[in-house]
Amino acid sequence: MSQTNRAKQFMPFDALKGLQNALRMKEYQHERQEKGDLTEEAIDKMSKILLSLKKEDIVKVKYYEDGHYKEITGKCKILYEERKMLFDLKKIDFDDIFEIEVI
Repeated sequence: MSQTNRAKQFMPFDALKGLQNALRMKEYQHERQEKGDLTEEAIDKMSKILLSLKKEDIVKVKYYEDGHYKEITGKCKILYEERKMLFDLKKIDFDDIFEIEVI
């Protein structure tokens, strides 16, 4: 028996192929949250920040997506007509923004 064939005998074997992915997906779904409501003060504060942003500003945005709160940091472009923020290829709807911070 060749050295490589002999080594293949001792490779790890996953008898329940796909189980780890299924468990991760189930855990992700279990951690889902309801979208929280914002106060009028928080909405006004975010509106002022959005209107005052410049091209070179770096922002940290906490947003709601697919049942989870996520964060993204970087330079963004504001698409006022679409009511969205654009980070590279990620578009975030204004209604999904929970918090904005200029860094």
